[in-house]
Amino acid sequence: MSFWRVILSILFPPLAVIDKGCGSVLIVLILTCLGWIPGVIAALIILNNPDN
Repeated sequence: MSFWRVILSILFPPLAVIDKGCGSVLIVLILTCLGWIPGVIAALIILNNPDN
């Protein structure tokens, strides 16, 4: 996980996970619409997952 991805996931979480697949982007987008903090947390978890 690069420094710029972390900054991007804090500023605009769906854009940070754009290369992880449509499902990840959709989940993070919905969580960001419900609240900024859940979107950031979900984006950081997805970016920190070594399987993807």
